[in-house]
Amino acid sequence: MSAGEAALARVEALLAGPDAQLAERYPGAPATRQPVHSVYVPAHRFDAATITDWGSAALDALDRAGGAAHLLEVHGLVPPGEERDRIGELVVAKLRREPIEDLRVDLEDGFGDVGDEAEDAAVDAAVAALADLDGDGALPPFVGIRFKCFEPPTRARGIRTLQRFVTGLHDRARLPEGLVLTLPKVTSVAQVEAMVLLLEALESDLALEPGRLGFEIQVETPQSVLGPDGTSLLPAMITAGRGRVTGMPYGTYDYSASLGIAAGDQSMEHPAADHAKAVMQVAAAGTGVRLSDGSTNVLPVGEPAAVDAAWALHGRLVTRSLRRGFYQGWDLHPAQLPSRFAATYAYFRTGLGDVVRRLEAYLERRDGDVMDEPATARAMASFLVRGLDCGAVHDDEIPFDAARLRSLLTAR
Repeated sequence: MSAGEAALARVEALLAGPDAQLAERYPGAPATRQPVHSVYVPAHRFDAATITDWGSAALDALDRAGGAAHLLEVHGLVPPGEERDRIGELVVAKLRREPIEDLRVDLEDGFGDVGDEAEDAAVDAAVAALADLDGDGALPPFVGIRFKCFEPPTRARGIRTLQRFVTGLHDRARLPEGLVLTLPKVTSVAQVEAMVLLLEALESDLALEPGRLGFEIQVETPQSVLGPDGTSLLPAMITAGRGRVTGMPYGTYDYSASLGIAAGDQSMEHPAADHAKAVMQVAAAGTGVRLSDGSTNVLPVGEPAAVDAAWALHGRLVTRSLRRGFYQGWDLHPAQLPSRFAATYAYFRTGLGDVVRRLEAYLERRDGDVMDEPATARAMASFLVRGLDCGAVHDDEIPFDAARLRSLLTAR
């Protein structure tokens, strides 16, 4: 063996462990669908009609304001013309077909402390409603609950709700493929470890495949962003999740309030919010954990001028999040749905032509005015897949099939 071959063997031995750890820790971005929003509905306001009611209310809000054309004019994201009309048509069709992509039945802040008997009843009612929707083929692509956090005052209640919900749904109907369990106000790595322990026990009790149950870590406490040793706890939390952490949604108002930011200054675009989300973005990169931005509590209700102002704000914030790589957010009111989809569709359709042109040139190895690399090609494929998944773009508008695009997402 030559000296060079011997050195190579030593290098391979040295890096074998780190290579395996890197592959396990950073599997890459998933090629599956990510919803563009999550809708949080307090459990006491949720029933089997909620989804259709939200869609109808969103359409009514749009009609009262003057239709999709007026909304898009308020947003100012697309100049008047054929493309603006097309986006308006797509938004209306979306509200009729799939007004909610990701439904979260809220048994935490939006529900409150009502006592064990009342909360048990609310969990059972939510399970029954979801089972009815499932039976009718009307479940959203993603659905789940947010239960109370694992801090001492609410821990037992949160665990009881989690167990009752998952068990009830399993026994009464089935566990949806898009099931999402949201663990809020996480302050320690140990709480993530506790969540894994609970899910393992549930899987054992219900004879589920190990790893079937995943969860979100809601990032809304300063402790999760910066631990007592001066480092972020988020990477350690993802690792402690042992492959079960599916997402990290940002909690705008709990996080801002925890920092002492005045109510009138709390916002998705506050510098403190941007700092937290930048840490989230770096911590989650390559791990397969998806991110979600927060919400705005300025609702498009009341006088026409107030509705327009709220829509303009929401559209701007949604677009801002998209441009920063946060492809999902929270919506709190039916009248925010038109704004969410209008801003999202405008984003994907406005960039469509350039992305198609550049990706074609890359795949066909043609020279163009931009020299793209494999990582950028994956980003362009992701852009198109996201546009297809949410309905902003149709198959016949791009020269690639969805399967080929998804294969590019995992190419290395």
